[in-house]
Amino acid sequence: MSPAIWTIGYEKLRPESLSAELEAAGVERVIDVRFRAQSRKPGMSKTKLGEQLARHGIAYEHRRDLGTPPELRHLYRTNKVAQAAAGFREHIESTAAPVLDELAAELARPDTPKTALLFLEEDPAVCHRRVLVEALRERDASLEVVDL
Repeated sequence: MSPAIWTIGYEKLRPESLSAELEAAGVERVIDVRFRAQSRKPGMSKTKLGEQLARHGIAYEHRRDLGTPPELRHLYRTNKVAQAAAGFREHIESTAAPVLDELAAELARPDTPKTALLFLEEDPAVCHRRVLVEALRERDASLEVVDL
């Protein structure tokens, strides 16, 4: 069985809808990869979101090292996606390569809970989601990626 990772953006979801979608996909653990696990959207900040997911039997972790730093978020927001992705790729490999290595190794273990990476943006093409999953696939080419 190949390792797999799910991804989801909560941009257009309410906390209960997010939990329901994750639960329907069989996700057992969410790794929040926002640089800051805060949100203007009610219920989507770290503590409240962790509590919401726990009520659905889903573990919550925040891995800030895999988030987009503020200086690159501006590029994504202003639709300079290619420039942002290149900058994020350089950033992640220079600052968080061991975190990526560790996550790839975790996902390869058969006892690892079914895991989803959490992002704000709904569209995988306009956030750091693609860069992260590509970096994980470079560490394990058999990794299957499922965007929810």
